[in-house]
Parts: sequence; C-alpha cells; structure tokens
Amino acid sequence: MKVFILGASGFIGLPTAQALSRAGHVVYGQTRSPEKAKRLAAEEIHPITCSANSTDWHHLIPTLDVIINTLGGEASYPDSVRGLLNSVTEAAKTLRPPGSPKLSWIYTSGAWVHGFNGGELNSDTTPVDPSGSHSVELVKWYPACEQEIIKNEFLNGIVVRPSILYGRSGSIIGLMFDRLKKTGKVTWPGKPNSGGGLQGGRLSLIHQDDLADFYVRAAEKAPLIGGLIFDVSNDVTESLDCFLQRMVDIAGVQGPYEYTEPQNVFELAISTEVLVKPYLARSVLGWQPKKLGLIDGLELYWKAYLASVE
Repeated sequence: MKVFILGASGFIGLPTAQALSRAGHVVYGQTRSPEKAKRLAAEEIHPITCSANSTDWHHLIPTLDVIINTLGGEASYPDSVRGLLNSVTEAAKTLRPPGSPKLSWIYTSGAWVHGFNGGELNSDTTPVDPSGSHSVELVKWYPACEQEIIKNEFLNGIVVRPSILYGRSGSIIGLMFDRLKKTGKVTWPGKPNSGGGLQGGRLSLIHQDDLADFYVRAAEKAPLIGGLIFDVSNDVTESLDCFLQRMVDIAGVQGPYEYTEPQNVFELAISTEVLVKPYLARSVLGWQPKKLGLIDGLELYWKAYLASVE
C-alpha cells in the first residue's frame, strides 16, 4: 500500500510509520520540522515537510490507499480536525480518477470519550454520551467528529480510540516522569472523593508499539472495516496506586507519592478513571497487545525516558 501519515514524527506517528515500513508498505510521513524529516528519511520513510492543513502534500492523494491522522496539540482541536477532513474530502473528490476505491481515512480519537462510568468497563460499542455529567470536558466534541468521519460519503472513515499511552519518552506517563525529574516527587492529578476521580483508581493503557501494530492491521484491512470505531487498550487495567508506589521505589525518591489538584481541563482528563475492555480489534483484526504492562516494565520505561531527555 501507499500510506500517508499526518504527524509522522510524533509519539504515535513515528512508531506507526516504522511499523508500516517494516511491513513492506510505501510510507510518506508529514512533519513540519526539517530535522525530523531527516529522521524519517533515515527510517526509509518518505518525508513530506509541510503543515498538515496545507495542500503541499495533496499531489499524493490520487494514488494513496490510506491516510492516518495521528496529529495532536492544536491540530487535534475540532476546527482543525473538521477543516482537514473537509480539505482531504474535496481533494479526493477532484483528484482521484473516476471509479477509484474510496481513500481510507483513519482518525485518532481517544478513549476519554467514554468518560467516567462508575467503575464499569467500556467496550468499543458502549454508547457514548458527551452531554453526561461524568463526560470529560476536554474531549466532549470528539464523538461528533467521529460520526462525521465514519459517515463521510467520499472517504472510508475509521476511528481509533487509544487509551493512555506509555513507552519510551512516555507521552502522558512522560508528564509524570518530567515532574519527578524536576521536583524529585512522584505526583499525579486527582483529588479524594471527586465523582469520577482517579485517585486510588485504575488506568487503561496501551504501549505505543502495540498501537502501531494496530494501525498496520487496520490499514491493511481498511476496505473491510470502514465505518467502525475501535478502542485500543491492553487486556487488563492497572492500579494507579501500585504504579505510583512502584515509581517511588524505582526512582529511589522520598515517598509517599502525592495526588495534586487538577489545574486545567487536560489534568482533569488525566484524573478521570476511564475503564476500557475492547473486543473489536481482537475479533476483527486478530490484534493482540504484546508489550510489558506499565508496572511490570516500569523500570525499563523510566530508563528509556531518561535516555531520551539526557
């Protein structure tokens, strides 16, 4: 296949591009950074240095099989998501030859759309209520965008909802690593007795390599899975308290670990317990996570983080 990855130098995009290349596909990777473009070229990925919302990469659209949107930050805000979707839709309508198969568009959402569910497990097909009292403010607009994508008339839309990512430089777990390195304390956003709060709760997690393997399988079977929404998470959730205590022990810092008052909507999202037990990726794609869990592999992941920042 010919696959184009938006955000190919990011925490999700790079391992996905590498995995697709290893699988034998032709991979194009969008990045805004000339330095990161060199990294992509070294990985046998065709670098495209431009803004994601520009048309500088649209010349590829006539012959692409799959586009994977792994963008984060401001590029993941609703106006940007919709603007990019509309731009690619129009390009596909005008640039692809008549009779072409639909161009597959795989969009990266997030498991936070499920919100707090009173300790109940959510699956891929659990109904989502963004107006509910325990929904996550940061991602209330995600479900509407998800529906626009899977119902797009001209693109073969597929939605991916990863749970909290870990591995190497850490992603959200890396934010805790950053605070630990700076302050010498193990902390996590959360407050006692807060409805939906995560203090003393459990984490749904996925390693970036296992997520990359999912993207390979989804891209390869994209014509068969259009219109589906996949949660992507490990088989079991993990205790937040056990994770934080293990971090104190590994880092050799003074305990106890601490919960801190969330300071913004992002920290409120992190402090919300969202329990995910997906089944679609396993039953439809034969996907199975293989990496060590967060707690079991924490010493390795902490060392990998330190190596990435020192």
